[in-house]
Amino acid sequence: MPGESKDAEMKDALLSGAAGKKRSPNRLIVDDATNDDNSVISLSPAKMEQLELFRGDTVLIKGKKGRDTVCIVLADETCDDSNVRMNKVVRKNLRVRLSDVVTVTSCGDVPYGKRIHILPLDDTIEGVSGNLFDVYLKPYFLEAYRP
Repeated sequence: MPGESKDAEMKDALLSGAAGKKRSPNRLIVDDATNDDNSVISLSPAKMEQLELFRGDTVLIKGKKGRDTVCIVLADETCDDSNVRMNKVVRKNLRVRLSDVVTVTSCGDVPYGKRIHILPLDDTIEGVSGNLFDVYLKPYFLEAYRP
């Protein structure tokens, strides 16, 4: 029948269009980080060039349920082009797991913060003695660029 061939042609066109569609270059698969820095993600040099990012640039990462965070991007030769490497803390902030998909976009200039408030929970500092600032906070923030 003449209508059947037309339907088959349309079906083939739709299938080939869907199969040939390229995924957005800034949507990447989450992989485990090799470094343990809470404010750094790693991309392959080719992916950084494709996204027009440079080492040390600030990027906005969007995860699940509208969650997003700001990190610094570094090049990693061992990272696959379709992956982004981030540590457990960043993944938890984004509410993503390994092999989930996140969106990485350039963030532009992030202004420096004037002050931060860190309020520990009572049960997390139970039994900890000494000056919490000198022992925990100063080494984490001193001489480190944290977005």
